Amino acid sequence: MSNATSIVVSQTVKHSPYNYTPSESIAILAIVLFSVSAATHLGQAVWWRTWWLLPTACFCGILEILGWSGRLWSSISPLAQIPFQIQITCTIIAPTPLLAANFVIFGRIIERLGSQYSRLTPKWYTIIFCSCDVVSLVIQGIGGGLAATAHKPENAKKGGNIMLGGIAFQLIVICLFTSCVAEFFYRYLTDSPIRAYQSTISSTGKFTKRIKFLTFAMSFVTLLLFIRAIYRTAELSDGWNGRIISTQVYFNVLDGAMVILSIYTYNIFHPGFLLCDADVSSNSKKVTTIYLNDNGSQKNPMPSQQSFV
Repeated sequence: MSNATSIVVSQTVKHSPYNYTPSESIAILAIVLFSVSAATHLGQAVWWRTWWLLPTACFCGILEILGWSGRLWSSISPLAQIPFQIQITCTIIAPTPLLAANFVIFGRIIERLGSQYSRLTPKWYTIIFCSCDVVSLVIQGIGGGLAATAHKPENAKKGGNIMLGGIAFQLIVICLFTSCVAEFFYRYLTDSPIRAYQSTISSTGKFTKRIKFLTFAMSFVTLLLFIRAIYRTAELSDGWNGRIISTQVYFNVLDGAMVILSIYTYNIFHPGFLLCDADVSSNSKKVTTIYLNDNGSQKNPMPSQQSFV
């Protein structure tokens, strides 16, 4: 490489909003992988009628395709602002819908294994955590939009701080969700229901291989998205010209690879197959609710007070 060429490349990198030139090959690979996964999720959602995967896994894939398309554009025009704005906004918010899939899946697992071991009902887990996910998504979207359209450094910094708040909030939500999951399985495995007045003739739901696979997939995806959230928090805390955001390999591995592994995990361990009706019916067991008198002694339940799960 001649000295003149070296100077041009150096100046391009210096003025690039990335502080480097994004890799064209990596961007193409990511676009292909996310496209295949999103298309597969669409087909799987239709086949298994798991429509809730459309606004979660499929939407995540679409946003990642847009984000990495922006990076591909930037690999050709590294000084252009529009592709940078597209990629920073889309890649920041893309994994948030996928995280919502975890909340729905956990609710379905609770329904199979027994809600008496859960601090909240499956419905409320979905409502509360998905609502938090939407809040995180909105905060990140506002911050990303502000940073992308900023004409002054102070406005870009403000947008970055708002995105940082959204990512930090998401990190807290993941931690709370993980605590709830850990408590539920501890209580299930030790047969320690939260509701002291309720007991079962036998375990409420059998921990089948399918449920075990789905639990593993949910835990693995949660871990990957947690690692990605930590990286993004550190990246935005370090600033737009910091060492973390200026190092391409960090982004490719700690963001891109984490999301790719996450979205493909649910292609392989698909909730529609693992929660199919045949498996649910085999898990259903009769449940007897025990009612206590004021002095703690057991009352004889009426026939109408028996239930099934």
